[in-house]
Amino acid sequence: MARPLRIDIPGAWHHVTARGNERRPIFRGDRDFARFVEILEEMVGRFRVRLHGYVLMANHYHLILETPEANLSRAMQWLNVSYSTWFNRRHRRSGHLFQGRFKAIIVDPREWGLVLSRYVHLNPLRTSEHGMSKSQRQEVATGRRKAAPAKEIDSRLSALNSYRWSSYRAFAGFEPEPAWLETAGVAALIRGPGGAWRRKYRALVEEGAGEGASSPWPAVEAQVVLGSEALLENVRGQLKGGKREHGGKRALSRRRSFEEVVAAVASHRGEEWEAFRQRQGDPGREMAWWLARRHCGLSLGELGKRTGGEDYAAVGMALSRFESKLRRNNDLRRAALLIEKRMLNVEM
Repeated sequence: MARPLRIDIPGAWHHVTARGNERRPIFRGDRDFARFVEILEEMVGRFRVRLHGYVLMANHYHLILETPEANLSRAMQWLNVSYSTWFNRRHRRSGHLFQGRFKAIIVDPREWGLVLSRYVHLNPLRTSEHGMSKSQRQEVATGRRKAAPAKEIDSRLSALNSYRWSSYRAFAGFEPEPAWLETAGVAALIRGPGGAWRRKYRALVEEGAGEGASSPWPAVEAQVVLGSEALLENVRGQLKGGKREHGGKRALSRRRSFEEVVAAVASHRGEEWEAFRQRQGDPGREMAWWLARRHCGLSLGELGKRTGGEDYAAVGMALSRFESKLRRNNDLRRAALLIEKRMLNVEM
């Protein structure tokens, strides 16, 4: 069987899905969901993709990804392999976790961004339990089933608003927005001043919870494009022309060297790298590692070699602890953002 096309265009939006092998669960409990989110966050920083939304279900997931560096395949391979390895080790299993390769469709955000975002976020309700399975929605659409009463819609919204393994709560303003989640792209598609976009977005999703929000997939062209004829021609041109340059959404800042990152951290602290990199309990080295993962594209092993031959597992554990500190410590988080913005000149 021919493998699906993987078309990488700088700045393109993609709807990405992956399903468990034989439709079996890929998440068996909250720890699995939480670990996937942690790896997803790492993928965003390591591959410099922009995550415009996600939802994790028991046996599959949906992502809305933008790829400024046209590196979707690399990012997704790393994500799925990293999680599969962890999952198999945790649950003492072997073999494939996912059913084949991931599936991806290129999306024109101006035409389909809002529709897709709503569709992705409504996934937790598309079950028979909530009266929104595929067959139930078809029955409502053809008049063979009555539309849901107000009480049932309220129950759906309660379930949606409390669903933890989705970006919807952050989009709707029910919880803080993590730094690695991009809401500005969807917000720009909604007319309205300032924070009013969240209220309008909630209303759009809630409307879909009542109507069922039909799938956008019938509009997909050539199995790979959801968008205008111009976008389809752009994709066709890439297939014909091989490697061609296409304009991204905005200019991408260059990769930094590890030496630049170290110099930036040292300058912020006002002391030499050698003075603090091995100091017990000092977060300076972990700060440099964390920034290097985001802006240098270095592996854990490469980071370890740059700092005295540390084992990649030790680097990974140290980074995991540092990221936990970042979430709890506002001063440390502000310092990291300050180094990125002022000293590394990273566009935020």
